[in-house]
Amino acid sequence: MSAGQSIDMAAPAAEVPVRSPQSRRVPTVRKLFGLILPCAWLSLALLAALLAPWLPIADPTEQDLLRMLQPPEAGLWFGADSLGRDVLARTLFGLRVTFLVAVGAVCLGVLLGGLAGMMAGYFRGNVERLILAANNVLMAFPPIVLTVALMAYPGAPLPKVILALGLVFASAFTRITRVNTMMFAQQDFVTAARAIGMRDMRIMAQEIVPNLVTPLLVFALLMVAVAAVAEGTLSFLGLSVPPPTPTLGGMIASEVGSMREAPHAVFFPATVFFLTIFALNRVGEYVQRQLDVRESSA
Repeated sequence: MSAGQSIDMAAPAAEVPVRSPQSRRVPTVRKLFGLILPCAWLSLALLAALLAPWLPIADPTEQDLLRMLQPPEAGLWFGADSLGRDVLARTLFGLRVTFLVAVGAVCLGVLLGGLAGMMAGYFRGNVERLILAANNVLMAFPPIVLTVALMAYPGAPLPKVILALGLVFASAFTRITRVNTMMFAQQDFVTAARAIGMRDMRIMAQEIVPNLVTPLLVFALLMVAVAAVAEGTLSFLGLSVPPPTPTLGGMIASEVGSMREAPHAVFFPATVFFLTIFALNRVGEYVQRQLDVRESSA
Protein backbone atom coordinates (compact mmCIF):
# COMPACT_ATOMS: atom_id res chain seq x y z
CA MET A 1 0.00 0.00 0.00
CA SER A 2 1.45 3.37 -0.98
CA ALA A 3 1.87 6.34 1.36
CA GLY A 4 -0.87 8.26 -0.40
CA GLN A 5 -3.26 5.38 0.05
CA SER A 6 -2.45 5.10 3.74
CA ILE A 7 -3.18 8.78 4.26
CA ASP A 8 -6.54 8.40 2.50
CA MET A 9 -7.44 5.45 4.66
CA ALA A 10 -6.54 7.38 7.77
CA ALA A 11 -8.65 10.41 6.81
CA PRO A 12 -11.81 10.74 8.92
CA ALA A 13 -15.08 9.93 7.22
CA ALA A 14 -17.45 12.79 6.41
CA GLU A 15 -19.88 13.39 9.21
CA VAL A 16 -23.53 12.66 8.34
CA PRO A 17 -25.94 14.93 10.18
CA VAL A 18 -28.21 12.91 12.42
CA ARG A 19 -31.63 14.35 13.06
CA SER A 20 -33.06 13.77 16.49
CA PRO A 21 -36.49 12.14 16.83
CA GLN A 22 -37.82 15.45 18.16
CA SER A 23 -36.67 17.36 15.05
CA ARG A 24 -38.24 14.73 12.81
CA ARG A 25 -41.47 15.00 14.75
CA VAL A 26 -41.82 18.78 14.26
CA PRO A 27 -42.76 18.72 10.51
CA THR A 28 -45.23 15.90 11.22
CA VAL A 29 -46.91 17.89 13.99
CA ARG A 30 -47.01 21.02 11.83
CA LYS A 31 -48.57 19.11 8.97
CA LEU A 32 -51.06 17.50 11.36
CA PHE A 33 -52.32 20.79 12.77
CA GLY A 34 -51.69 22.82 9.60
CA LEU A 35 -53.44 20.62 7.06
CA ILE A 36 -54.68 17.19 8.15
CA LEU A 37 -56.91 18.19 11.07
CA PRO A 38 -58.34 21.31 9.34
CA CYS A 39 -59.10 19.28 6.19
CA ALA A 40 -60.68 16.54 8.28
CA TRP A 41 -62.88 19.05 10.10
CA LEU A 42 -63.89 20.81 6.87
CA SER A 43 -64.73 17.48 5.23
CA LEU A 44 -66.83 16.44 8.22
CA ALA A 45 -68.59 19.81 8.48
CA LEU A 46 -69.28 20.00 4.74
CA LEU A 47 -70.54 16.43 4.60
CA ALA A 48 -72.80 16.95 7.63
CA ALA A 49 -74.15 20.19 6.18
CA LEU A 50 -74.88 18.64 2.79
CA LEU A 51 -76.53 15.54 4.25
CA ALA A 52 -78.40 17.39 7.03
CA PRO A 53 -81.89 16.89 5.48
CA TRP A 54 -81.32 13.11 5.38
CA LEU A 55 -79.59 12.62 8.73
CA PRO A 56 -81.55 11.15 11.67
CA ILE A 57 -81.92 14.49 13.44
CA ALA A 58 -84.92 16.54 14.50
CA ASP A 59 -86.60 19.22 12.43
CA PRO A 60 -84.59 22.41 13.09
CA THR A 61 -87.76 24.52 13.22
CA GLU A 62 -89.82 22.20 15.44
CA GLN A 63 -90.58 23.80 18.80
CA ASP A 64 -91.15 21.93 22.05
CA LEU A 65 -91.77 24.25 25.00
CA LEU A 66 -91.55 21.32 27.43
CA ARG A 67 -87.80 21.09 26.83
CA MET A 68 -86.89 24.78 26.75
CA LEU A 69 -83.16 25.33 27.41
CA GLN A 70 -82.76 21.64 28.20
CA PRO A 71 -79.05 20.74 28.64
CA PRO A 72 -77.29 18.20 26.41
CA GLU A 73 -78.21 14.56 26.93
CA ALA A 74 -78.53 11.35 24.97
CA GLY A 75 -80.66 12.01 21.91
CA LEU A 76 -80.31 15.75 22.41
CA TRP A 77 -76.56 16.01 22.02
CA PHE A 78 -76.28 19.82 21.84
CA GLY A 79 -79.28 20.51 24.06
CA ALA A 80 -82.28 22.69 23.23
CA ASP A 81 -82.66 26.45 22.78
CA SER A 82 -85.13 28.86 24.37
CA LEU A 83 -87.94 27.55 22.16
CA GLY A 84 -87.13 23.89 22.70
CA ARG A 85 -85.56 23.41 19.27
CA ASP A 86 -82.73 20.92 18.74
CA VAL A 87 -79.46 22.91 18.75
CA LEU A 88 -77.57 20.17 16.87
CA ALA A 89 -80.09 20.13 14.02
CA ARG A 90 -80.11 23.93 13.84
CA THR A 91 -76.31 24.03 13.86
CA LEU A 92 -76.03 21.64 10.92
CA PHE A 93 -78.65 23.51 8.91
CA GLY A 94 -76.94 26.77 9.87
CA LEU A 95 -73.71 25.40 8.43
CA ARG A 96 -75.54 24.84 5.14
CA VAL A 97 -76.34 28.55 4.96
CA THR A 98 -72.76 29.49 5.90
CA PHE A 99 -71.21 27.30 3.21
CA LEU A 100 -73.74 28.33 0.56
CA VAL A 101 -73.25 32.04 1.19
CA ALA A 102 -69.46 31.85 1.53
CA VAL A 103 -68.81 29.73 -1.55
CA GLY A 104 -71.49 31.46 -3.62
CA ALA A 105 -70.26 34.96 -2.77
CA VAL A 106 -66.63 34.09 -3.52
CA CYS A 107 -67.55 32.43 -6.83
CA LEU A 108 -69.56 35.50 -7.82
CA GLY A 109 -66.69 37.76 -6.76
CA VAL A 110 -64.20 35.73 -8.81
CA LEU A 111 -66.48 35.84 -11.86
CA LEU A 112 -67.25 39.57 -11.74
CA GLY A 113 -63.94 40.81 -10.36
CA GLY A 114 -61.85 38.42 -12.44
CA LEU A 115 -63.50 39.49 -15.68
CA ALA A 116 -63.24 43.20 -14.85
CA GLY A 117 -59.63 42.94 -13.68
CA MET A 118 -58.56 40.96 -16.73
CA MET A 119 -60.13 43.50 -19.08
CA ALA A 120 -58.48 46.39 -17.21
CA GLY A 121 -55.06 44.74 -17.09
CA TYR A 122 -55.05 43.64 -20.72
CA PHE A 123 -56.55 46.58 -22.62
CA ARG A 124 -55.31 49.38 -20.31
CA GLY A 125 -56.09 52.98 -21.39
CA ASN A 126 -59.67 54.20 -21.12
CA VAL A 127 -60.97 50.70 -20.35
CA GLU A 128 -58.67 50.46 -17.34
CA ARG A 129 -59.56 53.94 -16.07
CA LEU A 130 -63.29 53.27 -16.36
CA ILE A 131 -63.09 49.91 -14.58
CA LEU A 132 -60.86 51.26 -11.81
CA ALA A 133 -63.17 54.23 -11.27
CA ALA A 134 -66.18 51.91 -10.92
CA ASN A 135 -64.15 49.63 -8.65
CA ASN A 136 -63.16 52.54 -6.40
CA VAL A 137 -66.80 53.58 -6.08
CA LEU A 138 -67.73 50.01 -5.15
CA MET A 139 -64.96 49.82 -2.55
CA ALA A 140 -66.03 53.13 -1.02
CA PHE A 141 -69.66 52.01 -0.72
CA PRO A 142 -70.35 50.71 2.84
CA PRO A 143 -71.05 46.95 2.69
CA ILE A 144 -73.73 47.16 5.39
CA VAL A 145 -75.64 49.83 3.43
CA LEU A 146 -75.36 47.74 0.26
CA THR A 147 -76.67 44.66 2.07
CA VAL A 148 -79.58 46.56 3.63
CA ALA A 149 -80.47 48.08 0.25
CA LEU A 150 -80.50 44.68 -1.46
CA MET A 151 -82.39 42.96 1.36
CA ALA A 152 -85.11 45.64 1.13
CA TYR A 153 -86.12 44.38 -2.32
CA PRO A 154 -88.62 41.51 -2.51
CA GLY A 155 -87.41 38.06 -3.29
CA ALA A 156 -85.58 35.10 -1.77
CA PRO A 157 -83.14 36.34 0.90
CA LEU A 158 -80.33 33.83 0.27
CA PRO A 159 -79.52 34.98 -3.30
CA LYS A 160 -79.62 38.61 -2.16
CA VAL A 161 -77.06 37.96 0.59
CA ILE A 162 -74.82 36.14 -1.90
CA LEU A 163 -75.17 39.02 -4.37
CA ALA A 164 -74.34 41.64 -1.74
CA LEU A 165 -71.21 39.86 -0.50
CA GLY A 166 -70.20 38.92 -4.05
CA LEU A 167 -70.24 42.57 -5.10
CA VAL A 168 -68.18 43.49 -2.03
CA PHE A 169 -65.56 40.83 -2.77
CA ALA A 170 -65.48 41.58 -6.50
CA SER A 171 -63.45 44.74 -5.91
CA ALA A 172 -60.62 42.79 -4.26
CA PHE A 173 -60.59 40.20 -7.04
CA THR A 174 -60.53 43.02 -9.61
CA ARG A 175 -57.30 44.39 -8.17
CA ILE A 176 -55.63 40.98 -7.88
CA THR A 177 -56.60 39.98 -11.42
CA ARG A 178 -55.57 43.31 -12.93
CA VAL A 179 -52.06 43.18 -11.46
CA ASN A 180 -51.48 39.58 -12.57
CA THR A 181 -52.92 40.24 -16.03
CA MET A 182 -50.58 43.21 -16.52
CA MET A 183 -47.64 40.96 -15.63
CA PHE A 184 -48.70 38.09 -17.90
CA ALA A 185 -49.56 40.40 -20.81
CA GLN A 186 -45.88 41.41 -21.01
CA GLN A 187 -44.57 37.84 -21.19
CA ASP A 188 -43.09 36.28 -24.32
CA PHE A 189 -45.89 33.76 -24.81
CA VAL A 190 -48.45 36.57 -25.16
CA THR A 191 -46.17 38.46 -27.55
CA ALA A 192 -45.78 35.29 -29.62
CA ALA A 193 -49.55 34.79 -29.67
CA ARG A 194 -50.03 38.34 -30.98
CA ALA A 195 -47.32 37.77 -33.59
CA ILE A 196 -49.11 34.78 -35.11
CA GLY A 197 -52.33 36.80 -35.39
CA MET A 198 -54.40 35.58 -32.44
CA ARG A 199 -57.26 37.87 -31.45
CA ASP A 200 -57.37 39.53 -28.05
CA MET A 201 -60.27 37.47 -26.72
CA ARG A 202 -58.58 34.25 -27.75
CA ILE A 203 -55.31 35.33 -26.16
CA MET A 204 -57.08 36.10 -22.90
CA ALA A 205 -58.98 32.80 -22.97
CA GLN A 206 -56.06 30.57 -23.92
CA GLU A 207 -53.00 32.37 -22.54
CA ILE A 208 -54.06 34.68 -19.70
CA VAL A 209 -56.88 32.76 -17.96
CA PRO A 210 -54.89 29.52 -17.34
CA ASN A 211 -52.15 31.54 -15.65
CA LEU A 212 -54.68 33.38 -13.47
CA VAL A 213 -56.20 30.20 -12.05
CA THR A 214 -53.52 29.57 -9.41
CA PRO A 215 -53.32 33.07 -7.82
CA LEU A 216 -57.10 33.48 -7.91
CA LEU A 217 -57.64 30.03 -6.39
CA VAL A 218 -55.29 30.76 -3.49
CA PHE A 219 -56.90 34.14 -2.82
CA ALA A 220 -60.38 32.62 -3.15
CA LEU A 221 -59.59 30.01 -0.49
CA LEU A 222 -58.67 32.77 1.94
CA MET A 223 -61.73 34.82 1.00
CA VAL A 224 -64.10 31.92 1.71
CA ALA A 225 -63.23 32.27 5.40
CA VAL A 226 -63.80 36.04 5.20
CA ALA A 227 -67.15 35.46 3.50
CA ALA A 228 -68.18 32.97 6.19
CA VAL A 229 -67.34 35.52 8.91
CA ALA A 230 -69.26 38.20 6.98
CA GLU A 231 -72.32 35.95 6.74
CA GLY A 232 -72.14 35.19 10.45
CA THR A 233 -71.89 38.89 11.24
CA LEU A 234 -74.84 39.76 8.99
CA SER A 235 -76.98 37.00 10.47
CA PHE A 236 -76.04 38.15 13.98
CA LEU A 237 -77.26 41.64 13.01
CA GLY A 238 -80.43 40.23 11.45
CA LEU A 239 -79.40 41.13 7.88
CA SER A 240 -78.98 37.61 6.52
CA VAL A 241 -81.48 34.83 5.96
CA PRO A 242 -84.42 35.56 8.32
CA PRO A 243 -86.01 33.07 10.76
CA PRO A 244 -87.20 30.38 10.92
CA THR A 245 -84.26 29.29 8.72
CA PRO A 246 -81.39 28.71 11.17
CA THR A 247 -78.08 30.52 10.77
CA LEU A 248 -75.11 30.27 13.10
CA GLY A 249 -74.96 34.01 13.73
CA GLY A 250 -78.72 34.20 14.23
CA MET A 251 -78.63 31.32 16.71
CA ILE A 252 -75.95 33.07 18.76
CA ALA A 253 -77.80 36.40 18.65
CA SER A 254 -81.14 34.91 19.71
CA GLU A 255 -79.70 33.00 22.67
CA VAL A 256 -77.36 35.62 24.13
CA GLY A 257 -79.96 36.56 26.75
CA SER A 258 -80.09 32.94 27.96
CA MET A 259 -76.34 32.37 27.95
CA ARG A 260 -75.95 32.28 31.76
CA GLU A 261 -78.63 29.70 32.43
CA ALA A 262 -78.14 27.73 29.20
CA PRO A 263 -74.63 28.35 27.79
CA HIS A 264 -74.88 25.31 25.51
CA ALA A 265 -77.32 27.16 23.23
CA VAL A 266 -74.56 29.63 22.37
CA PHE A 267 -71.44 27.55 22.99
CA PHE A 268 -72.05 24.78 20.47
CA PRO A 269 -72.96 26.98 17.45
CA ALA A 270 -70.11 29.37 18.29
CA THR A 271 -67.61 26.49 18.60
CA VAL A 272 -68.65 24.97 15.28
CA PHE A 273 -68.45 28.38 13.65
CA PHE A 274 -64.98 29.04 15.14
CA LEU A 275 -63.58 25.66 14.12
CA THR A 276 -64.89 26.06 10.57
CA ILE A 277 -63.39 29.53 10.14
CA PHE A 278 -60.12 28.40 11.72
CA ALA A 279 -59.90 25.37 9.40
CA LEU A 280 -60.63 27.48 6.33
CA ASN A 281 -57.87 29.93 7.29
CA ARG A 282 -55.35 27.15 7.96
CA VAL A 283 -56.01 25.41 4.65
CA GLY A 284 -55.81 28.69 2.74
CA GLU A 285 -52.54 29.67 4.44
CA TYR A 286 -51.06 26.21 3.81
CA VAL A 287 -51.87 26.35 0.10
CA GLN A 288 -50.43 29.88 -0.11
CA ARG A 289 -47.18 28.81 1.59
CA GLN A 290 -46.80 25.83 -0.72
CA LEU A 291 -47.32 28.07 -3.74
CA ASP A 292 -44.75 30.59 -2.48
CA VAL A 293 -42.18 27.81 -1.91
CA ARG A 294 -42.82 26.41 -5.39
CA GLU A 295 -42.42 29.82 -7.01
CA SER A 296 -39.22 30.61 -5.08
CA SER A 297 -37.64 27.27 -6.05
CA ALA A 298 -38.63 27.60 -9.72
